[in-house]
Amino acid sequence: MTTSPLGPTRTLGSRGPATAPIGLGLMGMSDLYGPADDAESVATIHAALDAGVTLLDTGDFYGMGHNEMLLRDALRGRRREDALISVKFGALRDARGGWNGVDTRPAAIKNFLAYSLRRLGTDYVDIYRPTRLDPTVPVEETMGALAGLVKQGLIRHIGLSEVGAETLRRANAVHPVSDLQIEYSLISRGIEQDILPTARELGIGITAYGVLSRGLVSGHWPAAGTGNRRDFRAHLPRFSGENLQRNLELVERLRGIADRKGATVAQLAIAWVLSRGEDIVPLVGARRRDRLTESLGAADLVLSGEDLAAIEAAVPAGAAAGTRYDAGQMAWLDSERR
Repeated sequence: MTTSPLGPTRTLGSRGPATAPIGLGLMGMSDLYGPADDAESVATIHAALDAGVTLLDTGDFYGMGHNEMLLRDALRGRRREDALISVKFGALRDARGGWNGVDTRPAAIKNFLAYSLRRLGTDYVDIYRPTRLDPTVPVEETMGALAGLVKQGLIRHIGLSEVGAETLRRANAVHPVSDLQIEYSLISRGIEQDILPTARELGIGITAYGVLSRGLVSGHWPAAGTGNRRDFRAHLPRFSGENLQRNLELVERLRGIADRKGATVAQLAIAWVLSRGEDIVPLVGARRRDRLTESLGAADLVLSGEDLAAIEAAVPAGAAAGTRYDAGQMAWLDSERR
């Protein structure tokens, strides 16, 4: 096992790449969380790389290409091999930022990748993954097209996002899947029943996004919400009305444990995800250097068996109020189908 400045590296699946134990998700630097500052975003990416972060997660639809170009600017002058670039594709959007479904047809995949490579300023992507399952295209057909891109050297590894156990098996039978990107946090533990055991059986890693539940369990979320209607979290059930108040009560339970550990709530929540297995790499969505520094501090936080028991007692599985997304978005999650 090799080490990084953040601790021992973790491997994304039995045949995937090695990465530092914490990765950086870039979505909020371009989209969905309200205005962001490009200069601060680039500085945050630089700080992450300097701290030892290697996995950088983006999507071609984050800001309709803006996020990829931001990453290109941040990597300019740096060694390409020092970064593991993970790109999600397939989401269709309109000029006003609306959503129009998912397209993972082979011809569309080739088109999406060509544009991503140009925007990123690179000749390959380390991990390429459809953002959601396309209900009109068999996953075997999508995987076959991606396997062809691996043979061409345009992508190094194939990942998936938000798919269930059965889909994971079908996809992996066509070509090895390096990792499944899926929401996993103290208040989003749905993968533990079927998806995580299946991934482990197949040798597929987990890149966990939403480890702070989009800021809800960061310890910084205001009880009244942000009031910013451009922030899509204002429209999510867990951030609304009585649900928000109930969920923030859970956060306060965590704060007492964090205080005893000399840590922040965010660090405690990230460290909990890190503790779930060496095949899990949490993605933190920091948009500023101070938040990044706080999040990366989780790598030094050691949780004892007593600590883990206290955390479980404070926030037991299923304790969160409200679903992860609204009903329309939940319908797109193959991972949530039972």
